[in-house]
Amino acid sequence: MVKTKEKIKIIIADDHPLFRRGLKNAFADTPDIEVVDEAENGDELLKKVSSAKYNIALVDVAMPGKHGLDLLKQLREDHPKLPILVLTVYPEEHYAVRFFKAGASGFITKESSTDQIYAAVRKVASGGKYASPLITEKLAFDFGKTDRPLHEGLSDREHQVFLMLAEGESPTEIGKKLSLSVKTISTHRSRILEKMQMKKNSELIHYAISHRLLQ
Repeated sequence: MVKTKEKIKIIIADDHPLFRRGLKNAFADTPDIEVVDEAENGDELLKKVSSAKYNIALVDVAMPGKHGLDLLKQLREDHPKLPILVLTVYPEEHYAVRFFKAGASGFITKESSTDQIYAAVRKVASGGKYASPLITEKLAFDFGKTDRPLHEGLSDREHQVFLMLAEGESPTEIGKKLSLSVKTISTHRSRILEKMQMKKNSELIHYAISHRLLQ
């Protein structure tokens, strides 16, 4: 008797129930991929991957609770063998490299076709890396360039604070969400403005919008 190949077991983490359902239905059409669990925020995802085994986590990095780079780094630290495929609306040209550095195994946008998502899941689940040709080239050749966009010069924490400021959040609100003091956030803001060669938040907002950095 021929042994049937085990299916790739996926947990989908996304805060939109309709999107999760759509993905689950899409994977139901494949013979080798099965959605076995779901999470609607970063904290729930961390809890579930601690108590169950999955072949891959398909993660939206813009969820409530722990999200973005903090979520990726926590997953990588706690579960170094769990492949993480980032599925997001964020434009890959501005985010993929940073997410790969934080521990993602693959990066694909929500605009991708189902066939592209299938291919990404299979590649990442088998231990490979998945990225578009554009990002593969950027990863290989772009690190030494000096003409990169200003926001790429920000540290991960500065990048996080920059986006929150660009979304109109106050230092007090940001401090509460990141469990940091208002003074620390203000220091980050000063460094961000200096690195971005700007003087006020309105310039940060305009930059973020013009570079399609906001969700």
